[in-house]
Amino acid sequence: MDRTITIERVTTTVDDFGTPISGWATVATIRAQRIQATTEEFMRSFGASTETAVIFRIRHMDGLTLADRVKEGSAVFDLKEIKELGRREGLELRTVATGG
Repeated sequence: MDRTITIERVTTTVDDFGTPISGWATVATIRAQRIQATTEEFMRSFGASTETAVIFRIRHMDGLTLADRVKEGSAVFDLKEIKELGRREGLELRTVATGG
């Protein structure tokens, strides 16, 4: 676990005029291992595409959903799949890089 990532979740607040405003709130800042997806796995999962597929391995954490996102430095990744490792020992977060 050589990287620090932030898991974020969409939140909605209401401004002074009653207008809902969406933003991202930090759920957790945790240590992770970054694994680049292999070309074969990338082609099988996503097909021919310009998206960058990255897998992050983290310790087990309850409550994550595909609506959350991962942030590593200034790079932002949408969650595509959450895979449990062992018996609640860890999670693989399969992600795709976004524009930000």
